[in-house]
Amino acid sequence: MSVRAEIIDTGVEYLYKAKLVINKPAKELFDFVSQPSNHSRIDGSGMVKRKLIGPEKLFLGAKFGMKMKQGIPYYIKNQVIDFQDGKTIAWQHILHNVWRYEFNAVDKNTTEVTETWDARGARAMWWIRRHEPSSWVPIAMAKSLVNLKNLAEND
Repeated sequence: MSVRAEIIDTGVEYLYKAKLVINKPAKELFDFVSQPSNHSRIDGSGMVKRKLIGPEKLFLGAKFGMKMKQGIPYYIKNQVIDFQDGKTIAWQHILHNVWRYEFNAVDKNTTEVTETWDARGARAMWWIRRHEPSSWVPIAMAKSLVNLKNLAEND
């Protein structure tokens, strides 16, 4: 049986969410996502190639850079804009797209993880519209959560 994350219909343009229950404590999952070196392992879009700069573990205000590829290779620098240890982490890059992970404990060994991509306040909306995020971002986030589940539960 294949595992699938639930794509949540927010009803809001440029705000996408996906969620999945993972059989690991919230703090362990949070700590894993807080390490930029793990982002290419989680990424369901295939765009994140590897961490280039930044701390080993993220914190509020931390800056980290990633090598990316969407058609052509490029480099993007992100900054953590929300950090609640064990609960929430969010970052944005220069265009102000926000990636957020929320970790809600179901019990001590089970966590519902929600990933959000929010471009409502983004700069260069023409760029975002051109790339039609509704056609691929929710699917990529769902794949990211499945990747996180597989990594966490099979460590």
